[in-house]
Amino acid sequence: MKKALLATALALAATATMAFPDKPITLVVPFAAGGPTDKVARDFAEALRKPLGGATVVVENVGGAGGTLGATKVAKATPDGHTLLLFHIGMSTTPAMYRKLSYNPLQDFEFLGMINDVPMTLLGRKTLPATNYAELVKWLNDNKGKINLANAGLGSASHLCGLMFQSSIKVDMTTVPYKGTAPAMNDLLGGQVDLMCDQTTNTTGQIAAGTVQAYAVSTMQRVNTPVLARLPTLDESGLKGFNVSIWHGLYAPKGTPQPVLDKLNAALKEALKDADFIKRQTDLGAVVVTDNRTSPAEHKKFVASEIDKWGAVIKAAGQYAD
Repeated sequence: MKKALLATALALAATATMAFPDKPITLVVPFAAGGPTDKVARDFAEALRKPLGGATVVVENVGGAGGTLGATKVAKATPDGHTLLLFHIGMSTTPAMYRKLSYNPLQDFEFLGMINDVPMTLLGRKTLPATNYAELVKWLNDNKGKINLANAGLGSASHLCGLMFQSSIKVDMTTVPYKGTAPAMNDLLGGQVDLMCDQTTNTTGQIAAGTVQAYAVSTMQRVNTPVLARLPTLDESGLKGFNVSIWHGLYAPKGTPQPVLDKLNAALKEALKDADFIKRQTDLGAVVVTDNRTSPAEHKKFVASEIDKWGAVIKAAGQYAD
Protein backbone atom coordinates (compact mmCIF):
# COMPACT_ATOMS: atom_id res chain seq x y z
CA MET A 1 0.00 0.00 0.00
CA LYS A 2 2.78 2.41 0.98
CA LYS A 3 4.72 1.56 -2.17
CA ALA A 4 1.65 2.28 -4.26
CA LEU A 5 1.09 5.65 -2.59
CA LEU A 6 4.74 6.56 -3.05
CA ALA A 7 4.61 5.59 -6.70
CA THR A 8 1.49 7.70 -7.18
CA ALA A 9 3.10 10.69 -5.46
CA LEU A 10 6.21 10.36 -7.61
CA ALA A 11 4.12 10.10 -10.76
CA LEU A 12 2.18 13.25 -9.84
CA ALA A 13 5.41 15.11 -9.10
CA ALA A 14 6.85 14.01 -12.43
CA THR A 15 3.72 15.17 -14.26
CA ALA A 16 3.84 18.57 -12.51
CA THR A 17 7.50 18.90 -13.39
CA MET A 18 6.88 18.10 -17.05
CA ALA A 19 4.22 20.80 -17.15
CA PHE A 20 6.41 23.41 -15.45
CA PRO A 21 5.81 26.28 -15.65
CA ASP A 22 2.03 25.95 -15.60
CA LYS A 23 1.38 29.45 -14.26
CA PRO A 24 3.21 32.81 -14.23
CA ILE A 25 6.64 32.90 -12.62
CA THR A 26 7.19 35.66 -10.07
CA LEU A 27 10.71 37.07 -10.08
CA VAL A 28 11.17 38.83 -6.76
CA VAL A 29 13.56 41.80 -6.72
CA PRO A 30 14.33 42.80 -3.11
CA PHE A 31 14.71 46.48 -3.99
CA ALA A 32 12.54 49.32 -5.25
CA ALA A 33 11.51 49.66 -8.88
CA GLY A 34 13.79 51.74 -11.07
CA GLY A 35 17.02 50.85 -9.29
CA PRO A 36 19.99 49.08 -10.89
CA THR A 37 19.02 45.58 -9.75
CA ASP A 38 15.46 46.17 -10.96
CA LYS A 39 16.82 47.12 -14.39
CA VAL A 40 18.81 43.89 -14.58
CA ALA A 41 15.78 41.87 -13.46
CA ARG A 42 13.41 43.32 -16.04
CA ASP A 43 15.84 42.69 -18.89
CA PHE A 44 16.54 39.19 -17.60
CA ALA A 45 12.84 38.38 -17.13
CA GLU A 46 12.23 39.10 -20.80
CA ALA A 47 15.15 36.90 -21.85
CA LEU A 48 14.01 34.09 -19.52
CA ARG A 49 10.55 33.88 -21.08
CA LYS A 50 11.78 32.43 -24.36
CA PRO A 51 13.56 29.28 -23.16
CA LEU A 52 10.58 28.59 -20.87
CA GLY A 53 8.22 28.35 -23.81
CA GLY A 54 6.98 31.92 -23.65
CA ALA A 55 5.99 31.71 -19.98
CA THR A 56 4.91 34.89 -18.24
CA VAL A 57 7.63 36.19 -15.90
CA VAL A 58 6.40 38.95 -13.59
CA VAL A 59 8.87 41.14 -11.69
CA GLU A 60 7.73 41.90 -8.15
CA ASN A 61 9.57 44.54 -6.12
CA VAL A 62 9.72 43.72 -2.42
CA GLY A 63 12.07 46.36 -1.06
CA GLY A 64 13.23 47.07 2.47
CA ALA A 65 15.81 46.08 5.07
CA GLY A 66 18.72 45.90 2.66
CA GLY A 67 17.04 43.29 0.47
CA THR A 68 16.26 40.89 3.30
CA LEU A 69 12.47 41.29 3.12
CA GLY A 70 12.32 40.11 -0.47
CA ALA A 71 14.79 37.30 0.17
CA THR A 72 12.77 36.12 3.17
CA LYS A 73 9.60 36.07 1.08
CA VAL A 74 11.20 33.74 -1.47
CA ALA A 75 12.81 31.54 1.20
CA LYS A 76 9.33 30.93 2.63
CA ALA A 77 7.54 30.56 -0.71
CA THR A 78 6.09 27.31 -2.02
CA PRO A 79 9.07 25.43 -3.51
CA ASP A 80 7.60 24.72 -6.93
CA GLY A 81 9.80 26.96 -9.10
CA HIS A 82 7.15 29.62 -9.67
CA THR A 83 8.66 32.08 -7.16
CA LEU A 84 12.29 33.03 -7.73
CA LEU A 85 14.70 35.57 -6.27
CA LEU A 86 17.09 37.78 -8.21
CA PHE A 87 19.54 39.21 -5.69
CA HIS A 88 22.89 40.96 -6.00
CA ILE A 89 26.01 40.80 -3.83
CA GLY A 90 23.75 41.36 -0.80
CA MET A 91 23.19 37.62 -0.81
CA SER A 92 26.73 37.35 0.59
CA THR A 93 26.86 40.43 2.82
CA THR A 94 23.65 40.11 4.85
CA PRO A 95 25.01 37.31 7.11
CA ALA A 96 27.62 39.72 8.48
CA MET A 97 25.49 42.85 8.38
CA TYR A 98 22.38 41.50 10.11
CA ARG A 99 22.84 39.86 13.49
CA LYS A 100 19.28 38.48 13.30
CA LEU A 101 18.75 37.25 9.77
CA SER A 102 15.54 35.34 9.06
CA TYR A 103 17.18 33.06 6.51
CA ASN A 104 20.51 31.38 5.81
CA PRO A 105 21.74 32.18 2.28
CA LEU A 106 23.58 28.89 1.90
CA GLN A 107 20.92 26.65 3.44
CA ASP A 108 17.50 28.12 2.64
CA PHE A 109 17.80 28.48 -1.15
CA GLU A 110 18.46 26.41 -4.23
CA PHE A 111 21.18 28.07 -6.28
CA LEU A 112 20.37 28.40 -9.99
CA GLY A 113 23.30 30.36 -11.43
CA MET A 114 25.00 33.71 -11.84
CA ILE A 115 23.70 36.32 -14.28
CA ASN A 116 26.17 39.19 -14.58
CA ASP A 117 29.03 41.17 -13.10
CA VAL A 118 28.53 44.93 -12.83
CA PRO A 119 31.40 47.37 -12.29
CA MET A 120 30.97 50.33 -10.00
CA THR A 121 31.80 53.95 -10.78
CA LEU A 122 33.13 56.54 -8.36
CA LEU A 123 31.16 59.74 -8.90
CA GLY A 124 31.24 63.28 -7.57
CA ARG A 125 28.80 66.18 -7.70
CA LYS A 126 29.21 68.31 -10.80
CA THR A 127 30.43 71.30 -8.76
CA LEU A 128 33.23 69.38 -7.05
CA PRO A 129 36.52 71.23 -7.74
CA ALA A 130 38.36 67.98 -8.57
CA THR A 131 38.19 67.08 -12.26
CA ASN A 132 40.22 63.83 -12.19
CA TYR A 133 41.12 61.15 -9.67
CA ALA A 134 44.46 62.68 -8.63
CA GLU A 135 42.76 65.99 -7.89
CA LEU A 136 40.02 64.13 -6.04
CA VAL A 137 42.53 62.46 -3.71
CA LYS A 138 44.04 65.86 -2.88
CA TRP A 139 40.58 67.35 -2.29
CA LEU A 140 39.63 64.46 -0.01
CA ASN A 141 42.73 64.89 2.10
CA ASP A 142 42.26 68.67 2.25
CA ASN A 143 38.65 68.33 3.39
CA LYS A 144 38.74 65.56 5.96
CA GLY A 145 35.72 65.66 8.23
CA LYS A 146 33.66 67.61 5.70
CA ILE A 147 32.93 64.99 3.05
CA ASN A 148 29.51 63.40 2.51
CA LEU A 149 29.30 60.01 0.81
CA ALA A 150 25.83 58.95 -0.36
CA ASN A 151 24.54 55.40 -0.65
CA ALA A 152 21.24 53.68 -1.40
CA GLY A 153 20.88 52.26 2.10
CA LEU A 154 22.57 49.85 4.47
CA GLY A 155 23.69 46.77 2.59
CA SER A 156 23.21 48.30 -0.85
CA ALA A 157 25.84 47.98 -3.55
CA SER A 158 26.73 51.66 -3.19
CA HIS A 159 27.11 51.22 0.57
CA LEU A 160 29.51 48.28 0.12
CA CYS A 161 31.59 50.05 -2.51
CA GLY A 162 31.76 53.14 -0.30
CA LEU A 163 32.97 51.04 2.65
CA MET A 164 35.72 49.51 0.54
CA PHE A 165 36.75 52.89 -0.88
CA GLN A 166 36.96 54.58 2.54
CA SER A 167 38.96 51.66 3.89
CA SER A 168 41.37 51.72 0.95
CA ILE A 169 41.97 55.47 0.86
CA LYS A 170 42.00 55.81 4.67
CA VAL A 171 39.83 58.92 4.70
CA ASP A 172 36.73 58.83 6.88
CA MET A 173 33.62 60.36 5.37
CA THR A 174 30.12 61.04 6.63
CA THR A 175 28.00 58.25 5.19
CA VAL A 176 24.54 59.40 4.13
CA PRO A 177 22.14 56.46 3.61
CA TYR A 178 19.02 56.89 1.48
CA LYS A 179 15.97 54.73 0.91
CA GLY A 180 16.98 53.63 -2.55
CA THR A 181 19.29 54.56 -5.40
CA ALA A 182 17.05 57.22 -6.94
CA PRO A 183 16.94 59.63 -3.97
CA ALA A 184 20.68 59.19 -3.40
CA MET A 185 21.41 60.03 -7.03
CA ASN A 186 18.98 62.96 -6.93
CA ASP A 187 20.86 64.55 -4.03
CA LEU A 188 24.20 63.97 -5.77
CA LEU A 189 22.81 65.70 -8.86
CA GLY A 190 21.53 68.51 -6.65
CA GLY A 191 24.89 68.94 -4.91
CA GLN A 192 23.58 68.04 -1.44
CA VAL A 193 26.19 65.26 -1.15
CA ASP A 194 29.73 65.05 -2.51
CA LEU A 195 30.37 61.50 -3.63
CA MET A 196 28.70 58.23 -4.49
CA CYS A 197 29.92 54.86 -5.71
CA ASP A 198 27.27 53.07 -7.76
CA GLN A 199 26.71 50.48 -10.47
CA THR A 200 27.33 51.32 -14.12
CA THR A 201 23.79 50.15 -14.87
CA ASN A 202 22.60 53.17 -12.90
CA THR A 203 25.31 55.73 -13.65
CA THR A 204 26.11 55.41 -17.36
CA GLY A 205 23.28 57.72 -18.39
CA GLN A 206 24.28 60.43 -15.91
CA ILE A 207 27.93 60.21 -16.94
CA ALA A 208 26.99 60.48 -20.62
CA ALA A 209 24.79 63.51 -19.87
CA GLY A 210 27.59 65.24 -17.94
CA THR A 211 25.43 65.76 -14.87
CA VAL A 212 28.05 64.21 -12.57
CA GLN A 213 31.82 63.95 -12.49
CA ALA A 214 33.11 60.40 -12.99
CA TYR A 215 36.55 59.55 -11.61
CA ALA A 216 37.17 55.82 -11.93
CA VAL A 217 35.72 52.33 -12.19
CA SER A 218 36.02 49.72 -9.48
CA THR A 219 37.18 46.69 -11.50
CA MET A 220 40.70 45.62 -12.41
CA GLN A 221 40.06 46.25 -16.11
CA ARG A 222 38.61 49.32 -17.74
CA VAL A 223 35.02 49.12 -18.94
CA ASN A 224 35.01 49.06 -22.72
CA THR A 225 31.91 51.06 -23.59
CA PRO A 226 31.77 54.41 -25.42
CA VAL A 227 30.80 56.25 -22.24
CA LEU A 228 33.05 54.51 -19.71
CA ALA A 229 36.20 53.56 -21.62
CA ARG A 230 37.93 56.83 -20.71
CA LEU A 231 37.67 56.18 -16.99
CA PRO A 232 40.74 54.68 -15.28
CA THR A 233 40.45 51.87 -12.78
CA LEU A 234 41.02 52.60 -9.11
CA ASP A 235 43.78 50.01 -9.24
CA GLU A 236 45.73 51.85 -11.93
CA SER A 237 45.00 55.13 -10.15
CA GLY A 238 46.90 54.01 -7.06
CA LEU A 239 44.55 51.83 -5.01
CA LYS A 240 46.37 48.61 -5.88
CA GLY A 241 44.19 45.53 -5.85
CA PHE A 242 40.92 47.48 -5.55
CA ASN A 243 38.31 45.28 -7.17
CA VAL A 244 34.59 45.54 -6.45
CA SER A 245 32.11 43.99 -8.85
CA ILE A 246 28.40 43.75 -8.08
CA TRP A 247 27.13 40.42 -9.34
CA HIS A 248 23.58 39.15 -9.62
CA GLY A 249 22.33 35.59 -9.18
CA LEU A 250 19.11 33.60 -9.38
CA TYR A 251 17.65 31.52 -6.53
CA ALA A 252 14.66 29.27 -5.76
CA PRO A 253 13.23 28.20 -2.39
CA LYS A 254 14.88 25.22 -0.73
CA GLY A 255 13.15 21.99 -1.62
CA THR A 256 12.23 22.88 -5.19
CA PRO A 257 12.15 19.58 -7.15
CA GLN A 258 15.39 18.78 -8.94
CA PRO A 259 13.79 18.43 -12.40
CA VAL A 260 12.36 21.94 -12.02
CA LEU A 261 15.76 23.25 -10.93
CA ASP A 262 17.37 21.60 -13.94
CA LYS A 263 14.83 23.21 -16.25
CA LEU A 264 15.35 26.63 -14.67
CA ASN A 265 19.14 26.35 -14.86
CA ALA A 266 18.93 25.37 -18.53
CA ALA A 267 16.62 28.35 -19.15
CA LEU A 268 19.03 30.67 -17.32
CA LYS A 269 21.93 29.54 -19.50
CA GLU A 270 19.87 30.11 -22.64
CA ALA A 271 18.73 33.53 -21.42
CA LEU A 272 22.35 34.57 -20.93
CA LYS A 273 22.94 33.89 -24.64
CA ASP A 274 20.05 36.14 -25.70
CA ALA A 275 21.48 38.78 -28.04
CA ASP A 276 19.13 41.55 -26.87
CA PHE A 277 19.91 40.85 -23.21
CA ILE A 278 23.66 40.82 -23.87
CA LYS A 279 23.47 44.12 -25.77
CA ARG A 280 21.43 45.87 -23.09
CA GLN A 281 23.82 44.72 -20.38
CA THR A 282 26.93 45.56 -22.40
CA ASP A 283 25.66 49.05 -23.19
CA LEU A 284 25.41 49.66 -19.43
CA GLY A 285 28.90 48.34 -18.69
CA ALA A 286 27.73 45.01 -17.24
CA VAL A 287 29.34 41.71 -18.22
CA VAL A 288 27.05 38.72 -18.76
CA VAL A 289 28.49 35.66 -17.01
CA THR A 290 29.72 32.89 -19.33
CA ASP A 291 31.99 30.94 -16.97
CA ASN A 292 31.19 27.98 -14.72
CA ARG A 293 29.40 30.20 -12.18
CA THR A 294 26.28 29.64 -14.28
CA SER A 295 26.16 26.15 -12.75
CA PRO A 296 24.36 25.79 -9.38
CA ALA A 297 27.35 24.18 -7.60
CA GLU A 298 29.87 26.80 -8.75
CA HIS A 299 27.40 29.60 -8.06
CA LYS A 300 27.02 28.41 -4.47
CA LYS A 301 30.78 27.96 -4.07
CA PHE A 302 31.36 31.52 -5.30
CA VAL A 303 28.74 32.99 -2.93
CA ALA A 304 30.34 31.15 0.00
CA SER A 305 33.69 32.75 -0.85
CA GLU A 306 32.03 36.17 -1.08
CA ILE A 307 30.47 35.68 2.36
CA ASP A 308 33.97 35.21 3.77
CA LYS A 309 35.38 38.20 1.85
CA TRP A 310 32.70 40.73 2.76
CA GLY A 311 32.30 39.48 6.31
CA ALA A 312 35.82 40.70 7.06
CA VAL A 313 35.18 44.12 5.45
CA ILE A 314 31.89 44.68 7.31
CA LYS A 315 33.33 43.53 10.63
CA ALA A 316 36.26 45.93 10.25
CA ALA A 317 33.90 48.81 9.47
CA GLY A 318 31.59 47.92 12.35
CA GLN A 319 28.50 48.88 10.33
CA TYR A 320 25.69 46.53 11.33
CA ALA A 321 21.96 46.75 10.72
CA ASP A 322 20.98 45.80 14.27
